[in-house]
Amino acid sequence: MLMTTITLFNAGIQSPAPESENINIENQNVTLSATIYAKADAETILLLHGGPGVPNEMKEVANLLSEQYQVIFFEQRGTGNSRCSDCSYTMNDYISDIDAIAAFFGLNKFHLYGHSWGGLYAQIYAEEHPSRIKSLFLCSPSSGTNENWKATEMEVMNYNKRACSNGEWMKMGWNSLLGRLGNDKAYRKLFKQVYQNYHSNFIKQETSKEELEKIFSDPINKTRKEIIKYKPLLPMVDPVFPICITYGESDIYGDSKNKLIDRYPTAELHMLEKCGHIPWLHNPAAFNKILDRFYGL
Repeated sequence: MLMTTITLFNAGIQSPAPESENINIENQNVTLSATIYAKADAETILLLHGGPGVPNEMKEVANLLSEQYQVIFFEQRGTGNSRCSDCSYTMNDYISDIDAIAAFFGLNKFHLYGHSWGGLYAQIYAEEHPSRIKSLFLCSPSSGTNENWKATEMEVMNYNKRACSNGEWMKMGWNSLLGRLGNDKAYRKLFKQVYQNYHSNFIKQETSKEELEKIFSDPINKTRKEIIKYKPLLPMVDPVFPICITYGESDIYGDSKNKLIDRYPTAELHMLEKCGHIPWLHNPAAFNKILDRFYGL
């Protein structure tokens, strides 16, 4: 059994993403919009974005990993171009989406990388289908389901409140209320401010209109309810695959992340200096070193 390790790193720069191909994959009443960085005879890493319902292609991550791996990213159900009619958002639905992608590309086993909510999504899948996982990389992952998710939401709310002005905070509250009532534009305004808050102490970066227009209220509102209803995740004390966990020292999560760390006692654990919730942008040199070592790049 491996000992948990904590390491600290400093900042640097990343390069742009390589060429890719967009493919639509059907899963019952859902069309999943996937992007593949194809590489013949290579193992596959599947990237899971955060939110829920807030896509980020993580091109900087795909660029690095695709040097030696086939990399697949997909916009999760109801998000971006992954539209669905009369869509449900149970965790079983989310599990079935990964299964559909694996079946489409003929993958029996694959590496799973998840960021934020995607890190929780990855944990849920790995708990249900551990035999399909080659490795699990949890990048600033949400801490857990059920009551743990409620604690996480409170921490994120407090982080955002500290990161913006009183006026910006009032607008966030108003847009959050409208978003929960089904207003897509309100959620786009909300997450524009959220990204500004996340980046404020690290980089100057505007979230593009194109990226914001991929945000819809249904996957956010309905998935959140399903995460709260879902069973608490179990400890994984003797996993059959390696696990890596990373957080920024100034990440959006507080004490709730300790429950996640305790859940995976054999995992590598890295806390990145001068870094927030999006390490491939906030401290790319340090984050790349972790990816290099974990994936053997």
